[in-house]
Amino acid sequence: MQFLKSLAAFGLITALIWLVCPAPELRRPPGWRTNVEPMQMDAPPVPIGKIRDYDLTAVAQYEITARVLGTKRYWSREGKLVPYDVALGWGPMSDQAVLDQLKISQGNRFFFYQWQRQPPIPLAEIVRHASNHHIISANREVALAVAQLQRGQCVHLRGRLVNVSRPDGFSWNTSTTRADSGNGACEIFYVEEIRVVEESPANQALAGR
Repeated sequence: MQFLKSLAAFGLITALIWLVCPAPELRRPPGWRTNVEPMQMDAPPVPIGKIRDYDLTAVAQYEITARVLGTKRYWSREGKLVPYDVALGWGPMSDQAVLDQLKISQGNRFFFYQWQRQPPIPLAEIVRHASNHHIISANREVALAVAQLQRGQCVHLRGRLVNVSRPDGFSWNTSTTRADSGNGACEIFYVEEIRVVEESPANQALAGR
């Protein structure tokens, strides 16, 4: 029993260290890309349950394989439902050569990118190949995996895009397009499955096409 308590304490300490001192960015060779477009299947709104005092309504099936551009932990009231935002990039926005010319940051539930002189690719391409995701974890395992995401990793997430409401009148709606930007452009993503995509020759060949 004492061993189990020590093991649990070690796991908690490890998780806290990860949160306070996250791993450095994983860099890729220039030209490496994730070229799989996000997949979305719209559907009539369907209530999928309540988390804390929030009601979730699914509006689309959604999955994405992309590079992690950043993660941000939030502690506000809504942070109890959506503790993490994860910015993701695919296609040209997963290419190290492009990302090295951008300053990427997150704050106030937004995802920002800046450049000097001119963007490395057309602005419309940046918008269409990167997005900020408000992550609602379907279970404890997903929550732990999200908390441990490393900038630069290639990750696959599957679940549903949802609208959120609360009895006091609060509402928060998801974006359902990758072509928008600004207020309301983030995906509210109820994640049911998450996995880091391992490197392989097949992935490298796909990325180089």
